[in-house]
Amino acid sequence: MRVVSLVPSLTEAVAATVPGVLAGATDWCSHPADLDVTRIGGTKNPAVDRIVALAPDLVIANEEENREPDLTALRAAGLRVLVTEVRDVPQAFRELARVLDACGAPSRPNWLEEAEEAWAAPPPLAGRRTAVVPIWRRPWMVLGRDTFAGDVLARLGVDHLHAGHPERYPRIPVEELRAAAPDLVVLPDEPYRFTADDGPEAFPGLPCALVSGRHLTWYGPSLAEAPKALGEALRAALR
Repeated sequence: MRVVSLVPSLTEAVAATVPGVLAGATDWCSHPADLDVTRIGGTKNPAVDRIVALAPDLVIANEEENREPDLTALRAAGLRVLVTEVRDVPQAFRELARVLDACGAPSRPNWLEEAEEAWAAPPPLAGRRTAVVPIWRRPWMVLGRDTFAGDVLARLGVDHLHAGHPERYPRIPVEELRAAAPDLVVLPDEPYRFTADDGPEAFPGLPCALVSGRHLTWYGPSLAEAPKALGEALRAALR
């Protein structure tokens, strides 16, 4: 079996479960750290010719992270493309099981069992809180409707204020974000790398939680530790 992954979280999941099947991955596939495969460009601009040259049995992708024209080109070249859709935590578990089965996993991995157990009853915050969740600045963009990260936060007791927005990642002026007066601002380190020096200063007087984007947005082995890691970061910001 030869697999090319166009999704960093799926790359980590496959590498942890079926070692040796990955023939290629994107430049953004950072886990595991010692992954030694052919790099095929970014998630939004993969080198289709390089992927075709690897002659994979399967290409795994995601409807949000990857562009349809690239997936169409891969199919036109005769490659099998499995496209995932993940909008909430239960769907993430179903899609992970489907991907791992397609990649030849002999059984359900322990990390997936541990992740499901961790999310069965994650410890919520003391009282539900509201938040805005920027994912980009210049321009400011936030989580909107039907997002995996939004569902992750909701299960931890945080309701983000733009969950009902008609767009999934709307552009909202920072003045409007501040005026919404949320209990909390959640700043992940991806896709935009918010840091202690880049992000919180835009929200004076509001608690800001700097969180791991891998724990907030990835669906893979990181799901097992995500409730604890995110919960600690959220509680620390609210102290």
